[in-house]
Amino acid sequence: MNGSERRQRIIEILKSEDRPVPGVELAGLLDVSRQVIVQDMALLRANGTEITSTHKGYVIAPMEGFSRVFKVVHTDEQVEEELNLYVDFGGKVEDVFVYHKVHGVIKVDMNIKSRMDVKKYMDDISTGKSTQLMKLTSNYHYHTISAESEDILNMIQEELINRGFLAKLQDYEPINFWDTK
Repeated sequence: MNGSERRQRIIEILKSEDRPVPGVELAGLLDVSRQVIVQDMALLRANGTEITSTHKGYVIAPMEGFSRVFKVVHTDEQVEEELNLYVDFGGKVEDVFVYHKVHGVIKVDMNIKSRMDVKKYMDDISTGKSTQLMKLTSNYHYHTISAESEDILNMIQEELINRGFLAKLQDYEPINFWDTK
């Protein structure tokens, strides 16, 4: 079995289980080392497969619900307000990314689904160890937001407009940020 076939088998195993599958168990099933499984997980994630690592093992995110990418712009002082907006309406902030004219898309998973998650994120950023990704692009950035319904995403979009956070796409920005062709 080559690497591509093994990664496809990992997806099949994770989709068939209703529990987290430990890396050691996957390694045993596929007759490879745990390190190979870790590398496979990184490759799968890089290619867009939503896999979460828990203390009990790996799980694949169910393809339920809806998601939408929003391009936003705001000040440093408005970061917490923006993130709370998403979770207050029942959305989950899956990621943040920027479109850099030289480097392309730079993306970071966020997994923010509550005000407690927002507070933790704000506490982490306030340490000054790192700066927010939006600083690379004059505060313009994007979030993938997931929700249980299109109605929730529509309400979020309307509130982003009301607060002046929603930004217009420019001609040079790709419509499909993940298309590598």
